[in-house]
Amino acid sequence: MDTLWIAVIGTSVIAYVLKFSGHSVPEKFLSHPLIKRVNLLIPIALLSALVAVQTVSTKSTIVIDHRLSGLAAAIIALIFKAPFPIVVLSAAISSAAVYNLL
Repeated sequence: MDTLWIAVIGTSVIAYVLKFSGHSVPEKFLSHPLIKRVNLLIPIALLSALVAVQTVSTKSTIVIDHRLSGLAAAIIALIFKAPFPIVVLSAAISSAAVYNLL
């Protein structure tokens, strides 16, 4: 068997075991206030890390380019509580404008 398939099967087994163990956790453990607070913050932290990595990195290098201006425009739009389509459009337009100027 190829090494790639061993890795795929091993990863699948690990994912299944983790998912099964998550369903096996008692309800009283999950209803603890600290666990609820952590579960609310994990997606926010993961999404923030994804945005940061996708904005300032290309392959294995850190770059400052037009994507950073799009992120800044989106942050400004969010500060002014703009609707989500406006946030996305402002980020896209500012990023495209900076890209065409550079």
